[in-house]
Amino acid sequence: MPDSTLAPIAQPAQPLRLGTRASPLAMAQAHEARALLCAAHGWDLEAVEIVPVTASGDKVLDRPLAEIGGKALWTKELDGWLYEGEIDFAVHSAKDVETIRPDWLTIAAVLPREDVRDCLVGAPSIEALPQGARLGTSAPRRAAQMLHLRPDIKIVPFRGNVATRLGKLAAGEAEATLLAMAGLNRLGQSDVGTPLPADSWLPAPGQGAIAIECRTDDASTRALLSAINCADSQTALLAERALLAALGGNCHSSIAALTTRQNGEWWLKASLFSPDGQDRVDGQTSFAAGDPAAPANLAGTLLAKAPPSITSQFQPVA
Repeated sequence: MPDSTLAPIAQPAQPLRLGTRASPLAMAQAHEARALLCAAHGWDLEAVEIVPVTASGDKVLDRPLAEIGGKALWTKELDGWLYEGEIDFAVHSAKDVETIRPDWLTIAAVLPREDVRDCLVGAPSIEALPQGARLGTSAPRRAAQMLHLRPDIKIVPFRGNVATRLGKLAAGEAEATLLAMAGLNRLGQSDVGTPLPADSWLPAPGQGAIAIECRTDDASTRALLSAINCADSQTALLAERALLAALGGNCHSSIAALTTRQNGEWWLKASLFSPDGQDRVDGQTSFAAGDPAAPANLAGTLLAKAPPSITSQFQPVA
């Protein structure tokens, strides 16, 4: 949980500016972050101003993300505002944040992680999907993971926010789609489908986590945000990002990961898939909080036993 032992800090004379994408889910995450920060310091909500921006990734919806610039399209506008000092900090879905970030940016807080599972919408289970059904998704991980289990499934591209994708499903563009339970919960739509067990259908690295970034040299904002950092969520997220960094993956790479804590010990489980889902490699490791070595070693182990159909998607760090 966030650190509640810090002494309260006086409400700022001028509101702090919290940057966020303008999508409904991003705005819900921004309101969650503002509420937690203000509660932690005993401030009125007016102490934090939410500043929305329409991200490039929200403007172009007819092509896969990997074809138009990758995850940077979710962050570049907010990065620019932070760099110019137009906002004080920014809130992101952690799975949308590029693995390699500029040194001048810091993830200063990770909020308590939501449900990490994917939700299947359109059928009660993967087995119940009709033969040859169309699955709407533009996520390589979801497509490959589904094709591994159901090679008969046809993948059709779905991009856009939750409402857009549900609308495409209702319009008959596909028989089913997959959405993150975390987003559905934050939007109050947790009943639209069936959650898939995370231990058998692994989620995306960072799924369900909210990351808050600020300028590395902004010591005062970093100190304020430390009050709402959830240490366990941060440990899990940093391990998954260390795995990603060592794999050298990109938006085309099919990577699934799950971090758990069992009897006080941290475990990271990961799977890599070929784009067509035919090939899959799995591995897991225990790791110590704050130590990226074990996740990086897991990346090396996975790539060492993976066939070319998988390794061709990665450019591991030497």
